[in-house]
Parts: sequence; structure tokens; C-alpha cells
Amino acid sequence: VFPSLAQAQASVANEMYQELGQPSVFLFCPTEYCSSLCLPGPGQSRYLRAIGQQLLPGIGVIWTGPKVVSRELSAALLEEVEGVLRRRPVIWDNLYANDYDCRRVFLGPYTGRAPGLLPRLQGLLLNPNCELQANFIPIHTLGTWFRSELERCAHADHAGLEPVAAPGDSRGPQQSYSPQDALELALRDWLAEINQQALEPGG
Repeated sequence: VFPSLAQAQASVANEMYQELGQPSVFLFCPTEYCSSLCLPGPGQSRYLRAIGQQLLPGIGVIWTGPKVVSRELSAALLEEVEGVLRRRPVIWDNLYANDYDCRRVFLGPYTGRAPGLLPRLQGLLLNPNCELQANFIPIHTLGTWFRSELERCAHADHAGLEPVAAPGDSRGPQQSYSPQDALELALRDWLAEINQQALEPGG
């Protein structure tokens, strides 16, 4: 019925999106959802180009980065992906995911994401560890990164150049996110949470 996989997927996704009344959040995960699945790369992918052209503009497209589990995300890659998809991507971040190897648990800070990424994203989903309690540090440090990104955007001048201090802000220009500082803050808060639980009945 369809001349390509991309056209079939876009047609079905568009019909579902419209049937549901075009909800404000409707996400589509493409078959090529990271750079390593696109040969030779996202910008040259006929599949992604067709998805970008045919998918309705209100549908968000999920992207994991250079790989399924990406150690780094760069502004240059997100710009390339946005160009081919004709929309900012929704990052499906597998940095902490351990469903593929449950012998591993990731307790480090949210890191490897270049400063200033927030304006290039439609959204960000964090795929956590399978072990619930092990996600305190990942989620806490993600929150610190997000606040840092929001402050960076708020302090940026209207030309979109380097961050500048807001009037009356004695801190000066917003400091970049520090994974080490975020980790130390998360550990302090986690210990406080553990101590609080220990004081509760049955703790």
C-alpha cells in the first residue's frame, strides 16, 4: 500500500494523532532513533527526511543521541536532527538505563550533555535504572541540570549570545552546570532522606 516504511509509519501516526483530537503530547519513535542507526548519518537519512516531511508538525519525535545509550549530546548533533526532522527532538535519554544489563547500576551525576541544549529540545525523558531507589541521584542531578539550563536561558541576552547578569543579580553570569557539585548536593539530600526514613516507624 505504501512506497516506503517511513510513509507507512507517518500515515498511521498522523491518523492516530488526528483521531485522538491532536493531543498536546503525542510522541513518535522512529525506526532510526539514534545516529548509529542512520547510515551514513542523520542528515543523509532518506527515512528521517521522509518522516520529517510527512509527520504532522504537532507530533514530537524521539531521539536518543549518537547511540542508543549516549555518553554525550552536542548542540551540533541536535541542530542536524532538528533540520532533517523539521522539529526539535524529544530526547529519550538512556544514560542510566540498565534494563539491558541488570548487573550494572548507575549512581553518577547527570553528565555529558553540553550546556545550552535546552532551547534545542522539545522535551527530555530520562530512562532510569530498573531499581527504584537507585534513581535518587539520577533524577536529582537531572533536576539540577535543568535548573541550570533554565537560568542560562533567563540570563541570555536577546541576541542569544553568552549569558549575562540580570539587573540586581550579585552572582554575575550564570555558572555552567557542574556534575560534581550536582552529585554532592544529591548525596547530601539522599542521606537526609535516608535518615528521615530511618526515624519513621518501621524504618
